[in-house]
Amino acid sequence: MSDNTHNYDESKVKTLSSLEHIRLRPGMYVGRMGNGSHSEDGIYILLKEVIDNGIDEFIMGYGRKIEVNIEEEVASIRDYGRGIPLGKVIDCVSQINTGAKFNTDVFQFSVGLNGVGTKAVNALSENFQVKAIRKGKYKCAEFADGSLTNEADGKTEEADGTVITFTPSAELFKKYKFNIALIRRQLWNYAYLNSGLSLYLNRERIYSRNGLHDLILEKVEDEKIYNIIHYKDKMLEFAFCHTANFGETYYSFVNGQYTNDGGTHQSAFREGILKGVNEYARKSFDGDDVRNGIIGAISVKLKDPIFESQTKNKLGNSEIRGELVTTIRDIITKYLFKNTDVADLIIEKIAQNEKVRKEIQAVKKASREKAKRLSLKIPKLKDCKYHLNSDSEKGAETMIFLTEGESAAGSMVSCRDVYKQAIFALKGKPLNCYGKKRDLIISNDEFYCVMKALNIEDGLEGLRYEKVIIATDADDDGMHIRNLLLTFFLYYFEQLILSEHLFILETPLFRVRNKKKTIYCFDDQERLRAIEELGGAPEITRFKGLGEISPNEFGQFIGDDIRLINVSVDKIHEVPEILSFFMGQNTPKRREYIINNLL
Repeated sequence: MSDNTHNYDESKVKTLSSLEHIRLRPGMYVGRMGNGSHSEDGIYILLKEVIDNGIDEFIMGYGRKIEVNIEEEVASIRDYGRGIPLGKVIDCVSQINTGAKFNTDVFQFSVGLNGVGTKAVNALSENFQVKAIRKGKYKCAEFADGSLTNEADGKTEEADGTVITFTPSAELFKKYKFNIALIRRQLWNYAYLNSGLSLYLNRERIYSRNGLHDLILEKVEDEKIYNIIHYKDKMLEFAFCHTANFGETYYSFVNGQYTNDGGTHQSAFREGILKGVNEYARKSFDGDDVRNGIIGAISVKLKDPIFESQTKNKLGNSEIRGELVTTIRDIITKYLFKNTDVADLIIEKIAQNEKVRKEIQAVKKASREKAKRLSLKIPKLKDCKYHLNSDSEKGAETMIFLTEGESAAGSMVSCRDVYKQAIFALKGKPLNCYGKKRDLIISNDEFYCVMKALNIEDGLEGLRYEKVIIATDADDDGMHIRNLLLTFFLYYFEQLILSEHLFILETPLFRVRNKKKTIYCFDDQERLRAIEELGGAPEITRFKGLGEISPNEFGQFIGDDIRLINVSVDKIHEVPEILSFFMGQNTPKRREYIINNLL
């Protein structure tokens, strides 16, 4: 052991500045340090932290417009609120725990209550500029990697507000790129939650007049069985309706923040719907019967929201549950008594759901022995130590790979992180489940094992892994298996996708190398660049299957540099049509489409 390890004195104790600590441990503040392919990647958290300030101004009654402009790697956000007090501009973007949001007289319902938001944006940006405008005067400050480089002030004729422009650090966010579609979806959520606020994305106006009613209508359009039930007051807003689809689908928000993993408010919403319907009907309907096929959205405003992490995916305020359930129950009961035509349609839907549930129960009864056997050991599953709902901190990093066959699984097993990465090897091509009854997932061994491995038989509350990753070969068979699995999840477990838990693993198609260097390429463009970089006549290997990549090589592709494509659905009502076309019994039409679009 080195003598230096015993030399523990004052010189070894380091005090980091606020921004230095953020740069040293960026994941603590912005979650995943991804490349921009997923909505929870850090660059979008940075964007959200700045936009949240403008939203908070709007909530307090100042400014009805927010402008977001994205040019390559540079993001600029301009709000028309009160503007940061000019004497505190530098402190507010560089000193942790500095901000007016700790004062409830100024900000009553703010998402960013930790005093970190714009400081994290500043610290994690290679260039950061803030300009505050108040009553004809302005204060401007510029930073590089969190260090102040310039400041200026003076008079201006611009409208009050704050302008923040930043470029995320290329050193910390490797090969990132802003995805305009993901940002647009993020801004639409803001619009639905803030009726009357105009948001502009590169001059495209994003606006909602009817709040969560518009959100549900945009998702279901003409698939709804009855008119959307919508309620809104200062602290609570919700909307829901039933469709003919399976499962339950929810969008939940707290103080304007999308909580994709739900939490107390979402569970209270589900229970409030059940109790409201039961009270109206004077019956004790089963919860699954009442809620199957429902799509709903809820937004609450809290003075002291408690989230499970800095990225605020799940609400944990247990004290609000009882009152929220009672309030929602009473609102729904009163609505149903006033709108008996809607109530009749809901009761009819419940009867249909009950019939389906009893059919499934009969199949479950016949499969009870299978369930007992699989509860002890699920074939083909190489599990990991931590899990999403039982290990709160480490469980958030867990993932399960659904692979095709033993060869692909073999490459992963020896190089995976046994604490956080599980592997499930499929036997071959799964069944095309489109158009099949819901009891198929009980009677089909492959799907039943997948469902039990994920623990989603009774809903997403028991999901064992943060990420469910489809990992198939980059050939025709692999793509077909990918589509069959996507069909399974879309058809039976849509909420898994809507909650952004389903991903597709990207693995390299080519290895280009010479004696000095090896480059892995994920498409033809990267291959051409690699050939040009290495020069001469490098060796080029085309990987057709995951099993062709050696375990020593594969480790890097499921490690820190893992590339994932998030599977997302923008419009739920389009899913049946898409599945019908690609997976239904219309082979001639599909063949014609493929031929016409092959090039």
